[in-house]
Amino acid sequence: MRSVFREDHHMFREMARRFIENEIVPHLPEWEHAGIVPKSVWRKAGEVGLLCSTVPEEYGGAGGDFGHSAVMIEELARVNATAIGFTTHSEIVAPYIVAYGSEEQKQRWLPKMVSGEMIGVIAMSEPGIGSDLRSMRTSARVDGDDYVINGQKTFITNGGNADLMVTATKLDPGAKELTLICVEADRQGFSKGKLLEKIGLKGQDTSELFFDEVRVPAANRLGEENKGFSYLTHQLAWERTIIGLRAAASIEALLEDTLAYVRERKVFGKPVFDFQNTRFKLAECKAQATMLRVFVDDCLAKAMRGELSAEVGAMCKLLGSEMQGRVLDELLQLHGGYGFMSEYKISRAWVDARVARIYGGTSEIMKEIISRSL
Repeated sequence: MRSVFREDHHMFREMARRFIENEIVPHLPEWEHAGIVPKSVWRKAGEVGLLCSTVPEEYGGAGGDFGHSAVMIEELARVNATAIGFTTHSEIVAPYIVAYGSEEQKQRWLPKMVSGEMIGVIAMSEPGIGSDLRSMRTSARVDGDDYVINGQKTFITNGGNADLMVTATKLDPGAKELTLICVEADRQGFSKGKLLEKIGLKGQDTSELFFDEVRVPAANRLGEENKGFSYLTHQLAWERTIIGLRAAASIEALLEDTLAYVRERKVFGKPVFDFQNTRFKLAECKAQATMLRVFVDDCLAKAMRGELSAEVGAMCKLLGSEMQGRVLDELLQLHGGYGFMSEYKISRAWVDARVARIYGGTSEIMKEIISRSL
């Protein structure tokens, strides 16, 4: 029994699971082939209240907490719906606007994000800079009451569908300080590159974004000038815990799938489960999954109380993503040759899980953050 959730969280889970099973799961193969999810799905999710659940009621949201966020993250992970970019939109972009946006910005953008009419992205990564955000080259110069933005972003989740970009820029190209500016997709000079081909996350519309003399009003700046880096890092503990939550839910779901498979699949005249090696492997996976679940739920409880630290968030991501890679590899092995076939969920989940050790800060960066607290 998990004690971190309340009754309203359980009710929200029932609604989320029903929507995902009916509106998402049947279409995942089609979306993974197309490389993008139709915007109509976002609007349907918005209509039933599954987007931006933590946004306050005065801006159209449900005024929920991280527990509601975790429910949606876990339910998507349970079916390996990696094509769906709801989490970036709801748990990263919207909270930036809630935390640092002006009242006018909140009224202008948040209701549309809650309804699914506007899809948000965080435009941070750039070609060649990796985790070194302070070396980014995208610039914004002041021109009267406007900013004029030039630069390029890459690996942008929801990039193909993006309507609003929270864009990290530099006012002084030689400086290290960042400024966040919100850019609407219909601004002149803004364009999207082709969808990037990836080894996993096939249905996720990851793309490059280009800014060529894009003019936006100063009213689109998010928070204060030269405070962008602190804004970005302030949210990172929760963003990294999201990856740990997803990993734990993925391991649990794939473990159940594998148990069903090995009980049904017969080799040498008996179920694969009857071999001691299979039972020992699964026992080890179960023990690891249980240990991760306890830790991840503790991290979630800390986040709900406002007590989640940067190093604990980094631990959650590091342990979750690394364990997900190891355990899914063991579960795939138990499927034999069928584990290598894309029609089996384990194969797709195994490939999709690889990026968890990279995005949100690499495992090496997580170790560096944790080491600073030693």
